[in-house]
Amino acid sequence: MTITQLPPAIHVVGLRKSFGQQTVLDGVSLSVPPGSIFALLGPNGAGKTTTIHILSTLLRADAGQVRVAGYDVAQDPQAVRARIGVTGQFSAVDNLLTGEENLRLMADLHHLGRAGRRRAAELIDRFDLADAKDKRVATYSGGMGRRLDLAMGLIGDPRVVFLDEPTTGLDPRSRRTMWQIIRGLAASGVTVLLTTQNLEEADELADRIAVLDRGTVVAEGTPTQLKRLVPGGHVALRFTDPAGLAEAAQVLGDGVPDAEALTLRIPSDGSIAALRALLDRLADEAIDVDGLTVHTPDLDDVFFALTGRTDDVMETVS
Repeated sequence: MTITQLPPAIHVVGLRKSFGQQTVLDGVSLSVPPGSIFALLGPNGAGKTTTIHILSTLLRADAGQVRVAGYDVAQDPQAVRARIGVTGQFSAVDNLLTGEENLRLMADLHHLGRAGRRRAAELIDRFDLADAKDKRVATYSGGMGRRLDLAMGLIGDPRVVFLDEPTTGLDPRSRRTMWQIIRGLAASGVTVLLTTQNLEEADELADRIAVLDRGTVVAEGTPTQLKRLVPGGHVALRFTDPAGLAEAAQVLGDGVPDAEALTLRIPSDGSIAALRALLDRLADEAIDVDGLTVHTPDLDDVFFALTGRTDDVMETVS
């Protein structure tokens, strides 16, 4: 049986949650295949953290069906808790303990016994914390503390991991280290659902993305599929002389020429089929092209088009 034939690791249908008169989640539905990375993308207040809290049994939904790791969250929360790991926006480590003491404490809470010590040692090595394992966490850098926090969420060897904005506040080097760890989790078969405001993070990591806005999923798909929802994609053809540019502009008809740059911009979704059709057309007309560049909308464009606004909480990292 292939991964695509396996039942989803996370399956959500019609999830609703309100706090008083405020509706936070309004019919959210998601399906996350096992061993994949799924990102919930959206601004503050979109409902991302509330979704994580319900899926990890920390909150009860008002309505909807939620299954995680094959178990119903409402009917069998203990079974769900035994199979998940959670890392929230804020560190859950004890700054007065050492890194190793934090991990052993978490192992004891999981009633792992002697196996807990082995698991703690394994995670210390896996997260490159060996040199700092005997130091108090208060002395750790932000990146080290975040790695320890994630390691604590993995002490029970979960099959599904929830990461709520896992790289918030990290410097670029620490952020990319965390990305490598997350990719490694998925490669080992762990299902990862993460929330983020970082557009680059979603683009880099996620197999699929759901854009959440005002408690509803406004779009879902792979990063490439989402980008194709937005107009503005094009192929820029580059020529060596004005004559070639003029000929191509006449033949193709729908391009926008730039005489100074010797380029012709052709509207395109950037797909293989569209590129093949364009190149075949140029070949049929014996038009020589010096080079081409494919331009597709990024997730900034996607978010603005889907929500009608660009919030200053949406973050891009150059």
